[in-house]
Amino acid sequence: MATAKVPYDALEKLFHEPNRLSIMSALCAAEEGMTFRELRDTCDLTDGNLNRHLKVLEDASAIRITKEFVDNKPRTTVFVTSTGLDGFQEYLEALTKVLKAARNSIPDDQAAGLGVPTLASA
Repeated sequence: MATAKVPYDALEKLFHEPNRLSIMSALCAAEEGMTFRELRDTCDLTDGNLNRHLKVLEDASAIRITKEFVDNKPRTTVFVTSTGLDGFQEYLEALTKVLKAARNSIPDDQAAGLGVPTLASA
């Protein structure tokens, strides 16, 4: 990914969509992958919605999907790839910069009234 001139430029659209952010976050915490059902329930998505987002992530090589039969039942398991993990880490770093810049632009007296933690308490 090229270096961005402003932090917003580095926010990878692939991961910035809320449901895909949720999917990638769940998969990063699952060393052995997650079944379709586990991922659907964890992210609170419908089958169709999860399928659509998985297709986008798979097309971008961010995830890998395996299908097998276990006890004569089909099982789909989803794994984050090294490409996906690297890209997601870059996205999280860019998001952190954007959030810090936003927080730093709010004066402390206004932040306190909004319930935003000050830099000293963050």
